[in-house]
Amino acid sequence: MSDANEQSFGQLTTMDEGEFAGWQYWLGDPYETRSGPFFHRREADGSYVSAFRAEARHMNGGGFMHGGCMMTFADFALFAIATDELKGDHAVTLNLAGDFLGSISEGALVEARGEVTRGGGKTIFVRGLVTGDGKPALSFTGIIRRLAKR
Repeated sequence: MSDANEQSFGQLTTMDEGEFAGWQYWLGDPYETRSGPFFHRREADGSYVSAFRAEARHMNGGGFMHGGCMMTFADFALFAIATDELKGDHAVTLNLAGDFLGSISEGALVEARGEVTRGGGKTIFVRGLVTGDGKPALSFTGIIRRLAKR
């Protein structure tokens, strides 16, 4: 993705090549582009999975994925998990909490899955799990606040 792609915000785009062909991502989100990019897609059961491939730039000084990277990815996954509940509305993260369960190594496929535990109004509660090559690395909970339409 070029720097030119980072000039716009919030354009949901489908990847057309590579490992994540067919997955969606937010074209132009400067932070997610630099920290990810992160991808998501709907699974056959209707749920959403988010994913990215762990690179050297995601690692900490000990050679494992930086906890801040895992939390950033969990924040992305909150909104993917809540896609249907949000119904296209804008929202912000009110709270994000996580428990680190294991490490993620460079080259691992990092995925997040979860569920909306309560929705239906302006406040949406989500819980999920981040894995590295299928092994639990971070359990997280978050609260999303739907924004009023302008």
